[in-house]
Amino acid sequence: MKLQRLRDEVLEANLELVRRGLVLYTFGNASGIAREEGLVVIKPSGVAYNTMKPEDLVVVDLEGSIVEGSLRPSSDLPTHLILYNTFPNLGGVAHTHSRAATSWAQAGRAIPCFGTTHADYFHGCVPVTKPLTPTQIRSDYETNTGRAIARCLGKQDPLHVPGVLVAGHAPFCWGETPAAAAHNAVVLEEIAAMALETLVANPKARPISKPLQEKHFFRKHGSKAYYGQKE
Repeated sequence: MKLQRLRDEVLEANLELVRRGLVLYTFGNASGIAREEGLVVIKPSGVAYNTMKPEDLVVVDLEGSIVEGSLRPSSDLPTHLILYNTFPNLGGVAHTHSRAATSWAQAGRAIPCFGTTHADYFHGCVPVTKPLTPTQIRSDYETNTGRAIARCLGKQDPLHVPGVLVAGHAPFCWGETPAAAAHNAVVLEEIAAMALETLVANPKARPISKPLQEKHFFRKHGSKAYYGQKE
């Protein structure tokens, strides 16, 4: 992948988070990876979205060493790198502090699959990590956040569970491209908001049946998917 094209894609993913109201001020970040080159492009730390240009983005290798850029990369870079190094099918990562999803993360609760909108995108609940220990927080906090996400996913296909809530923190989402990661972050926020309103309408609400979850997920994903048009 041409690095300039990746820069453009990562900038667009970051701006999509702003357009959809998922970030305030300099909250959040999105990144993308050029697998063949082993390079990651990520938002610089603390830079306002409305002034950010493709050349402001920071290019690093998979160990986190800066390859291109004069600005410091996002402080969440180590979390992104853990995800890229652990899951080779990821092409983009997006992190926000969007209100509804972050509310679930702060509550330390997974989001149950209350309906088919959720099931269209997540194979099961939106999981929540275990809280980090004091030692994990004091030392290599961002790296340990990535490890907590990886442990939370376990052996699940990350493209079947395209986002996780970090307990006490906020959501991280991903996809095959930076655009897909941003898209999944937007969807997760909507799912989280609907789940909260579901519990307001019926505090005793339960997840939909497993057959209905499976039907909706696999009609959009996998070898037998039939939703949408053939490419």
